[in-house]
Formats: sequence, structure tokens, C-alpha cells
Amino acid sequence: MHVFVTGGSGQTGPAVVAELIAAGHTVTGLARSDAAAARLESLGATPHRGSLDDLDSLRSGAEAADGVLHMAYGGDFSDLDDMMRRDRTAIASLGRPLEHTGKPFVVTSGTLVMPAGRESTEKDEPDAAGMAPFRIAGERACLGFADRGVRASVVRLAPTVHGPEDHGFIPMLIATARKTGVSAYVGDGANRWPAVHRQDAAVLFRLALEKAPAGSVLHGAAESGVALKSIAQTIARGLGLPTASLTPDEAATHFVSPFMAAAYGFDGPVSSSHTRELLDWSPTHPTLLEDLEHGDYLATPAP
Repeated sequence: MHVFVTGGSGQTGPAVVAELIAAGHTVTGLARSDAAAARLESLGATPHRGSLDDLDSLRSGAEAADGVLHMAYGGDFSDLDDMMRRDRTAIASLGRPLEHTGKPFVVTSGTLVMPAGRESTEKDEPDAAGMAPFRIAGERACLGFADRGVRASVVRLAPTVHGPEDHGFIPMLIATARKTGVSAYVGDGANRWPAVHRQDAAVLFRLALEKAPAGSVLHGAAESGVALKSIAQTIARGLGLPTASLTPDEAATHFVSPFMAAAYGFDGPVSSSHTRELLDWSPTHPTLLEDLEHGDYLATPAP
């Protein structure tokens, strides 16, 4: 299969591109810079110059492919309406060339769209008043193509996609602990975060492209929920720091931003049972706490 990928040079993208190529697929990746193009070439992919705002480039990339994987997301988080519009427009431009072809179209979302306080399944509705409502519009735009002859599916990734060279939520939590001298959590720290190793996530994306039925919603979570207190305690041991419980008000000033404080206090476990059964997906890589204890997360940062 010839796959057109957006976000192939990002955090999770390189592992996905490598997984696709190792499985015998060919990959063309959207590249908005020389650095992104070079990264894609180093992985064995062909760069396709453009950006999420270059709709002609998105359409031409999709038209030439046997399937499309959309992982890129970004913009100005101070203007969520514009960010959602940008993503919906990109998804529409990628999906229209696939109409009535039966080709796969996989779009990335996150499990933070799900309701708080209980374990959500792939069949539950996302929460428009939750942590990440800005991802819901993209999910719906993608799944709408399932009624137009496209094998469209959505992969909701865990908030923690861990592994080497991670630069997401966990490194930010570690950086804050180094800066403040305390590894903190919110309240009693019993709130739970799903997690998945980057290599396991890459396998899931490949399986979704290869065989996910039209209209599928998939949960990329190898662990349904890891307690934030356990994460904070593991970081504390590795850095030789104390732990501390913060109130929500204290967390809003302790962490990078009020959004990050809310995210670190969010209780959002999810099940991936349906995903595993549907695609025969069996995560095999280290857990989040194993990665924190034995990976490169807590290595002394370069001066």
C-alpha cells in the first residue's frame, strides 16, 4: 500500500513511518520544512512539500495514495475555534479524493476527549465539555467519510505516548519537578492516565490502515489508566526529590499553565478491549512506569 502521511516527522510519526515501511508499505510524508523532509527521507519515505494550510498539496498527496494517515495537528491554542476549523478543512481536503474508493483514511484524536471519572470504551460518546473538545470536530469529519465509500477510522491516542525522545506531557512534568524541587500531583493523585508505548502505537496505526472497518473508533491505550501519584512518585525516586500534593489552585501556578494543571488532575481511564479484539492488537513494549525507571526520561539533562 502507498500511504500518504501527515505528521510523519513529529513525535509519534517517525515510529509509524518506520513501522509501515518495515511491513512493506511505501510512504509519502507531508513536509513543511527542509528539516521535516530530511527526517522523512532518513526513514525511507518520500517527502511531499506542503502544510495543513496548503489544501492543494493535501489533495494531491491523497489522490496519489492508496490510503491516508492524518497525524498532524497544531495551531494557536489561544484560538481553538480557528484550530478546529483548520483541522476540519484539512480532513475534508484529504478525504474527498478517497470518496467511493474503499481506501483507508485514518485520523488521529486523543482519549482526553472522553468523559472523566469512569473507564470509557470505544463505543462511548466523547465529552463536548471535557478536556479536549477541540479534537471532536476532526473525529466527526473523518467518520463522516464512512458513509461516502471511504474506510474511515479514528485512533484516539492516550495522552502519554511514551518512549525515547518523548517531548510531551511526561517530560514537561519532569521538567517542572526539576525546576521546583518537588514532584507534584493534584489532590490525592488517584486520577488515572491511559498510556501507550510509541512502538505499540505505531503498530496500531498500521493495523488500522490495513484492516479497520469503516466507521471504527479505536483506543490507542496499552494501559487503561496509570495513577498520577504513581507517576509522580517514580519521578521523585529517580530525581531524589520529595513528592507533594497540590490543590487545583496551587497546581494552576505550579505547572506550565492552567491547562496543563487541569490535564495532570484529569481522571480519564479508557478501555481498549474492542480495539484489541477487532484488530488483534497486542501491545508488547514497556509500561509507562517501566519506561520512567529504565528509559532515558530521568537522565541528567545536557548543560
